[in-house]
Amino acid sequence: MRASVSDVPVAWVLGAPTASGKSAVALDLAERLGLEIVVADAMQVYRGLDVGTAKPTREEQARVRHHMIDVVAVDAGFSVADWVRGAEQAILDAAGRGGGCLVVGGTGFYLDALARGLPLTPPADPGVQARLWTRLEEEGLDVLLGALAAVAPEDVVRTERNPRRVVRALEIVERTGRAPSSFGRSRPQVRVDRTWLVPDMDVLAPRIEARARAMLVGGWAEEAARLDEGALTTASQAIGYGEAAALSRGELSFEEALERIVVGTRQYAKRQRTWFKRHAAERVFENVAEFVRDDLERWLASQVD
Repeated sequence: MRASVSDVPVAWVLGAPTASGKSAVALDLAERLGLEIVVADAMQVYRGLDVGTAKPTREEQARVRHHMIDVVAVDAGFSVADWVRGAEQAILDAAGRGGGCLVVGGTGFYLDALARGLPLTPPADPGVQARLWTRLEEEGLDVLLGALAAVAPEDVVRTERNPRRVVRALEIVERTGRAPSSFGRSRPQVRVDRTWLVPDMDVLAPRIEARARAMLVGGWAEEAARLDEGALTTASQAIGYGEAAALSRGELSFEEALERIVVGTRQYAKRQRTWFKRHAAERVFENVAEFVRDDLERWLASQVD
């Protein structure tokens, strides 16, 4: 495997919405082509969030070396900068071993920062963020998004309605008077070649429901019940953990929890599809079969010496 071009390591990126089949495709490609996998998922970085994040199983991790999963305690802080630094190091290390990496995931914020560099925004101020979190709890996410739109409309879409990103963006605005997107970016340490797999919602919807049902049957509620209050605060940012916890407490029936999780996941998938369509990639595919038999597999194979 030629791991670099012009002495700069190259990462092959497969970005796709949830339940699109990207993980299975990536595992198959990585295993056959001798690649390592870097996971770009904002929740799979946390230890203990396994069932509800569809984290690669131990058997899958034994087949292919994975990076950027289980790297931090579930009650610890973790930023996009932390992920980018870890992902870049994994790619550089693989290149040093004469190999390459396939970056796979649906967290567009991570993929964008890996490709274009990290925003050079100031370090977080926990005091300001604490006040904003209180406001979020009292007034709701839409109110904070409206406040952000009034001063930094270009940053609203970038938050993807993620509460943590909304709070961070407003914190920066309050402290600096500038939109987060107005800050420059660091120089990327690797180059990326991006492919998006963006199935239609008619394809994703039944897959989302089938996967959510399987995850609940597979112990999601029990996993949520094991989380303490601090851990559940982090987990609540991942779709479905609140419902899974409510199911474990008997506050929701299985079907009620399933319905709410499916609705939330569909909404998230729609936002992901919007993000991928707005961000250019070298190749874009709509279905897994087309993806498997077409350009990326041949392109990756051409890199093998």
